[in-house]
Amino acid sequence: QVQLVESGGAVGQPGGALTLACTVSGITASRYAMSWYRQAPGKEREPVASITSTGGNANYADFVQGRFRISRDNAKNTVRLQMNSLKPDDTAVYYCVLRGPSDYWGQGTQVTVSS
Repeated sequence: QVQLVESGGAVGQPGGALTLACTVSGITASRYAMSWYRQAPGKEREPVASITSTGGNANYADFVQGRFRISRDNAKNTVRLQMNSLKPDDTAVYYCVLRGPSDYWGQGTQVTVSS
C-alpha cells in the first residue's frame, strides 16, 4: 500500500541541472524524515541528502554539499531534489526513502550526466 514513485531522471550535461521528485502514497509522509540515496554502476548505495519531517532541517553528503538541495511539500506529499552543477560522477540511480518504522523505498530513477 505504501508507494514512493520517483520521477525526473534524465540525461543532463556537466554543469547543468535536473530536479527529481518523489510522490508518496499510502502513508502520512509528514510524520517521517525522508532521504535520497543513489547507486552508481559498480559502487555501493550511498546517502545523498535527508530532510526532517517538517522540512525544518536538512543534511547532505559532502560530495553534493552546495550543489544539491532537498525540500518537501507535505501538503502535496512530495519531496524534491534539486541538482545543480552536475558532474559525471553524479550518474546513478537515485532512490527516494521514507524513514518510517521500516524504510520504504521507491523504484529509482536514472540520472545520467554526460557531454
